[in-house]
Amino acid sequence: MAFGLKREEVKKWKEYVENGEIAFLTHYWLDDRFPGCTTVTKVGCNNIERLITWGEQYNLSSEWIHMDEKYPHFDLFGRKQIEVLEKEGQLEQLHRFNLK
Repeated sequence: MAFGLKREEVKKWKEYVENGEIAFLTHYWLDDRFPGCTTVTKVGCNNIERLITWGEQYNLSSEWIHMDEKYPHFDLFGRKQIEVLEKEGQLEQLHRFNLK
């Protein structure tokens, strides 16, 4: 279950993904499969090769890409989520969701 998002944020993320850009979207999220995780960051790009190359710098396997037809993306949680957001300069998302 996702929450804590504004419609405009989702729209903007989708537009960036559709345009082949690397896009970040963090939101609150609860899933019993991932105890202790209360947020997820979706890093998407519809240019799969670009997304794979981007993920390699963070040791993310291409097998972990959620191959959504229109919005392929990685789902990042926990320490990896914080590491990537910091290195990518996504500080607003870190602060907004009290990740650091």
